[in-house]
Amino acid sequence: MRFSHRVDIDEPNPIAKAEAALKAQGVRLRALNDSNPTRHGLAPSSLPEAYAADPRGQRYAREAIAAYINASVNAAGSGAITGTSGHDDVTGSGDVTSNGGGDDISGDEMLTGSSGIDDSTGGDGGNANGGESAARNNAAHSGDTTGNGAATCNRATGDSSGAAYNGALGDEGPTSGMGAARNNAARDGDAACGSAAGSGGAGAEATAQDVYLLSSTSQAYAWLMKLLCDAGDAILAPKPGYPLIESIARLECVKTQCYQLRFDGSWFIDVPQIARMLEEDTARRIRALVVINPNNPTGSYVKPSEREALVELCIRYGIAIIADEVFFDYPLEPFAGNRRFSGESRVLTFALDGFSKTLAAPHAKVGWIRVSGPAADVREARRRLDVIADDFLPMSEFVAREVPGMLREAPRQLAAVGERVRANLAVLHRMLDADVLGVVDVLRAEGGWNVLLRFPGVIDENDLVLSMIDTARTSGQPGYFFDMTSNGYLAISLLPVTGIFEEHVRIVLDAVRQRLDNR
Repeated sequence: MRFSHRVDIDEPNPIAKAEAALKAQGVRLRALNDSNPTRHGLAPSSLPEAYAADPRGQRYAREAIAAYINASVNAAGSGAITGTSGHDDVTGSGDVTSNGGGDDISGDEMLTGSSGIDDSTGGDGGNANGGESAARNNAAHSGDTTGNGAATCNRATGDSSGAAYNGALGDEGPTSGMGAARNNAARDGDAACGSAAGSGGAGAEATAQDVYLLSSTSQAYAWLMKLLCDAGDAILAPKPGYPLIESIARLECVKTQCYQLRFDGSWFIDVPQIARMLEEDTARRIRALVVINPNNPTGSYVKPSEREALVELCIRYGIAIIADEVFFDYPLEPFAGNRRFSGESRVLTFALDGFSKTLAAPHAKVGWIRVSGPAADVREARRRLDVIADDFLPMSEFVAREVPGMLREAPRQLAAVGERVRANLAVLHRMLDADVLGVVDVLRAEGGWNVLLRFPGVIDENDLVLSMIDTARTSGQPGYFFDMTSNGYLAISLLPVTGIFEEHVRIVLDAVRQRLDNR
């Protein structure tokens, strides 16, 4: 696997090596330049925790997320879902339940770790080496004394976070000084590299060292582009798709090359097109394949056969997979056998998720990356991603301390949102079936919150939306916003309460009828 040259992973200096060696022995060093006020009794009473500056995010929060992943993803067979055959039973089939992530979790203690040298290191970022990044200087601790990521993997799985769920989701929040117990990347057991290969690429359970805590999946995309791409390199992204990826790539000086999702009664990925794009990339500038599982706005999951083909292509051409799976737990009319990429062990994979969709809480600003794949690739990816994470510093303690408690709400939130969107999809089908004109239909949506309405292509998409603005003070997003290849599409959200949703559908049907009458 090739990584970008943008991340500085020079040989650790002798001081960093000495610190790492002692830290591995459990020795705590004092630091003359410790300028972290929270370790000198100067933290405010409203935020008394000692600031640990763990680049990957607060360890207790990552333990809780890893445990949630294991309970809701791994325990369900990598998040496999059951399919439905049609829209008549969309309200009851294909549900994903968060097994083990519910209210019966009743642990009483938060996990704490033994303090290491970073408890007394200096600088606002907790580093003791005169301004050098703690992630860079402590790289030797992961067993790599050469600076090239070639350390031998000493343990098979690292931290045992499966048991962390009870403690991490207990009733007690972080206590005073808890931040000091959350050590930096070296404490995460990077010698425990990679996931053991399993059936269909399913890896070992997620652990805290697999997880990077961020404010959003948008931030995750940016970090991963820094990790994988030099300026001028490219990523492959789906079309139709949400325009955010291309915008972020442009900011990172990365090109976006689009592969096509095609519709023939249901959506499918044009895998041969991806194969051609990779084969024709003789300069090897394509560094990652982005998959949205399920896609927005098409709502299409990556099918099992597509997944196998994509993994094989990524292995063959040495590129990583970035899998955005924020909508995965909202099946609508799925086919059977779809699974998450989270935990994929055969190729370096970065699975993105977060509270924006899992908890229907975009204002929480909590997202995460789960890293998996072959041991050597995972180890090197972590080493470099730690540097990026350390440069941007971890999540606010105010937010992180709420993560374990908020995860307890996930099963209830998933059920409430899932019931709403499936009920509204059933309402939509009934209203379209009953419409006398009968020229508007909905493309099969396998999962997510949004669906695509299709109306006669003789109506210009801009004209339709502008007419709704004029007559009903209602706006919308036409298909060209998502790079649909032809005219005649409109995205509609399934989230509103049913009465408002019905009104939205009537506004669209009336606008279509009016535009046709005016022709």
